[in-house]
This record gives sequence, structure tokens and C-alpha cells, in this order.
Amino acid sequence: MNSLLRRCILTLAALAALGVRLAVAAPAAPLKLPEFESLAAKASESVNVSLDSSLLGLAAGFLDPKDPQDAGAKQLIAGLKGIYVRNYTFDRDITYPAAEVEALRRQLAAPGWQSLVKVRKEKDHTNVDIYISVDQGKANGLAIIVSEPREFTVVNIVGAIDLEKLRRLEGKFGVPKIPLSDDDHPGGAPAPAHP
Repeated sequence: MNSLLRRCILTLAALAALGVRLAVAAPAAPLKLPEFESLAAKASESVNVSLDSSLLGLAAGFLDPKDPQDAGAKQLIAGLKGIYVRNYTFDRDITYPAAEVEALRRQLAAPGWQSLVKVRKEKDHTNVDIYISVDQGKANGLAIIVSEPREFTVVNIVGAIDLEKLRRLEGKFGVPKIPLSDDDHPGGAPAPAHP
């Protein structure tokens, strides 16, 4: 996972810590993720995770209640209705299927979804988009789209989301792990961007 995505997620956590509240009604339904068949055919590695509420409950049973990190993740997923992840890694730079990616972005342009973070790094050809769905001041959906020349990732988390606790899902249920050192986020704030 690149440092750009890590900084975007840290920014998201900082916004949550500051108590940022968005007041827009939005559905708590999962996105209709395209099949991305052309990506899967070109990928050297692909991950497809689709956990609805019943599968999340089953998966939570495998978490160790004595492990504080697992216990925190179990508490967080109690309010979730689904976790959906699509990740494709490639051995060479590829061109993404514009129609499928735009179909996904059109869903996120619907009322209720708000663009929270949008990063474009032309030099690295990296794009990061983070969207949030809010209903009555509470987050009920999160979507992350990351495209890099050799990796493409979509994460959709559906249900009651406590943004401060969201980090507890890292490395579980297909949610990417974001390696951080203590000096990356002193006091829980995102590390400043380096020139």
C-alpha cells in the first residue's frame, strides 16, 4: 500500500477525530461493483471479498476475543452490513477499463454520497478517491477507489461506520493493511506531506 493512500486514510481518521459531521441522507446499500473481468484476466493476483451481514457474523466468530485488536474489529463489524473488496495487481502498467470505472463513479455521484478525499498524482499516475455516505449525521457507507499503474483497488464498507474505529479492520476481511510507524501519526494526526 503506498504512502499516498496511507496519508489519505490518516486524513480521514483525523477528520473523524475532529468530529466532522456531514448531514446528507444516503442509502446504506452496497455499491454494484462491476465484474472487472478484463482486469481479472490481466492481473497477476486478484482478491475478491464479498461479505454480507450474515457472512460478517460468521467471520467475526473466527476473531480471537482475547486479542485486543480482534476484539475491536469484532465490535466494529457488529454494525456493518457488508464489506466488499476488489483488488488487482499487475506485472506491468495497464490501462483500466474506463466504462467499468466510470459506472462505479456514477454510483458515487448519486445523492447522499460525498467526495471526501480526491488525490491525483500525475507523476506517478496514481488516483485516490474516498467517498462517504451519511444519514442523519452518521456515516453509513464508505467507498475507496485507488488506481495505480500496476494496482487497482475498490473497497466498499456498508453500515454504521465509526470512523475513529475503522482502522481496526486493517488486514482483516480483505481490507488492506496500512503499515504505519509511531512517527507517521503523532497524536493521531496525519503526517505532514513531504515536499
